[in-house]
Amino acid sequence: MLIPIGLDPDADVAAGVIGFPVRHSLSPLICQAAFDGLGLDWVYAAFEVAPGDAPQALDHMRERAMVGLSVTMPHKADAAAAVDELSPAAAALGAVNCVVRRGGRLIGHNTDGAGFCDALLAEEVDLVGMACAVLGAGGAARAVVAELARRGVGEVAVIARRPEAAEAAAALAGAVGTTAAPADIGRFRLVVNATPVGMADTAGAGDLPFDPDLLHVGQHVAELVYNPLWTPLLAECRRRGVRASTGVGMLVYQAVHAVRIWTGAEPPVDAMVAAVTERLRGR
Repeated sequence: MLIPIGLDPDADVAAGVIGFPVRHSLSPLICQAAFDGLGLDWVYAAFEVAPGDAPQALDHMRERAMVGLSVTMPHKADAAAAVDELSPAAAALGAVNCVVRRGGRLIGHNTDGAGFCDALLAEEVDLVGMACAVLGAGGAARAVVAELARRGVGEVAVIARRPEAAEAAAALAGAVGTTAAPADIGRFRLVVNATPVGMADTAGAGDLPFDPDLLHVGQHVAELVYNPLWTPLLAECRRRGVRASTGVGMLVYQAVHAVRIWTGAEPPVDAMVAAVTERLRGR
């Protein structure tokens, strides 16, 4: 059964996030800011769902007549298998991070890649024709690779420790997908860190995902890590005068897409960004 964290078990919840663990999730903060900004009397909650229990959670979503769910680790693949229909992006990735209920049917979407690219566009980064490098080959990296290709970049090179994983991720970009080595980073205009290196409270919290001497002015570095707000990589970018984006952009804009799917309204992006930035700066 879906039991909202911190709320009455029978609370009227319109949408929420499932994950394990999930208490650390910033989705309730971001999405509640969106609902409040839209003037909706909707409640967004977090639900801790054990690994393997995503199908039951989706059944409970129907029973509670919820509008939507955000889906985070480790449930994205299981949710993709359990919904009634997949968007093209979710089908290509085999992963769902957003579910919407349309009547009695559950439709699964993947908004990660679109959220990442829209965050860059909001910073006036022109992706068309750009040579891009993506570090990592996990779920978030794969979503970014696929969406960059859809946005018309000139090249998407995947840099990962396992060659077979890098090749599989690069294949999602079709003709513009390739693989590269860390030593090649200097030739790319956009460099995306889609690894957990630099994330707070991990073994690699103080590390860098590649040699910072490869950075130079004219590049744009984008982090997917959002805690801490300024990772060691971003600190190096600031020191070297390299333009960079924090992980807040993707975090917020993937939620912007989800809120738009659930409500049909245009979300208050500024309020969503302010809510999460204030929380992260206060940590």
